[in-house]
Amino acid sequence: MALKAVIFDLNGVFIQSPKLSDRFRDDFGVPPEEFLPALKSALTQARLPGGVDVYTSMRPHLERWGITHTKEEFFHYWFSAEHEVPEMADLAHTLRAKGIRVLILSNNFPERSAYYADFPFVRDAVDTVYYSWQIGYPKSDPRAYQAVLDREGLRPDECVFFDDQEENVRIAQSLGIASHVFSGIDGVREVLVGVFLSFRTK
Repeated sequence: MALKAVIFDLNGVFIQSPKLSDRFRDDFGVPPEEFLPALKSALTQARLPGGVDVYTSMRPHLERWGITHTKEEFFHYWFSAEHEVPEMADLAHTLRAKGIRVLILSNNFPERSAYYADFPFVRDAVDTVYYSWQIGYPKSDPRAYQAVLDREGLRPDECVFFDDQEENVRIAQSLGIASHVFSGIDGVREVLVGVFLSFRTK
């Protein structure tokens, strides 16, 4: 296989953070079993074009939990705990130096995407970021992966995909993309050495 591109998930791969449900439990006393269904419903809408923003969907729940955050305060609380993974940014630079495109496919929403635009690795280490709310499909839909292939002019056998969710990996595999569950940078290196024998990182 002539490897031309590596497609990565974003959150849980290039960006790490404590679980938001754990933070709401610890800081506000909201049980995860109550918080997570509310957040999942809000994200399902916000991740698609023209969807209701997360704060609007979450506001009734926040009020019920006695949380008085404004929209700006809510997103600042959420996003400020997120941080880049330097080792992944370094790996992306190495790939690009070898002529391999580095792409990101992420289920996300406009406010979070705007926040990530200021992250150095998004500007410097990645060729293109594809967000679900922009391309029109979440990663649970095979058309999300096909959209990336079409826009990049790639065949499935020219790519490798890494995601931290098994469901997304299975869907990408169904299109013929060599796909792997992300378990850390060492696992990524092992896969890349297998498909691209000259690949080496520090």
